[in-house]
Amino acid sequence: MNFTGFTADDFDVFLVPGLENRMEVLIERVRPKLETLGAEIAPYISALCGEEMFVHVAKHARRTVNPPIDTWVAWAANKRGYKALPHFEVGMFESHLFIIFAIIYESPNKTVFAGNLEKQLSKINSKLPKSYYWSTDHMNPDGIPHAEMDKESFGVLINKLKQVKKAEVMCGLRIPREEAASIEGDKLVETIQDTFETLLPLYRIAF
Repeated sequence: MNFTGFTADDFDVFLVPGLENRMEVLIERVRPKLETLGAEIAPYISALCGEEMFVHVAKHARRTVNPPIDTWVAWAANKRGYKALPHFEVGMFESHLFIIFAIIYESPNKTVFAGNLEKQLSKINSKLPKSYYWSTDHMNPDGIPHAEMDKESFGVLINKLKQVKKAEVMCGLRIPREEAASIEGDKLVETIQDTFETLLPLYRIAF
């Protein structure tokens, strides 16, 4: 089964009130697409990274009250989990689709990444498109455009990753929901692959 892309209805899942109701629609409508996308991208990203990358679709299993405000599929070099490792994600909030490299708070690699980013900042900075964005909170749909990240901003991000236990970093592409819903599946797969290739230097400096 080939990935067919996302629709406006997929983004509207996050407007469904209540945990149980939202999870029911999410599991029925969006999760199968994330699973298909995960399987379709896995061979490409494994070849790109030079190691087998395993697919992990968000289960939202820890939630007991609040419904999820986003969902995603992740690829990481561990079959059992991805949260402790630098990884790649494609996911959605109600407002947009995101295609990112991520190190979340559970990963010890954030200090390694911070040190290497500090050393290679000018090189990394020049390789990333101005349209990309940075974030330090995976639960926050907002972020800072790469074009607005100056030396001081990177200094704050780097220091936070070094000093704050629950610090996180994400970087990548955001596509507004209207645009994302208009992209055919094969074209979106191409965009995801191109974005992951552009983000590969960030993955490399995380180890």
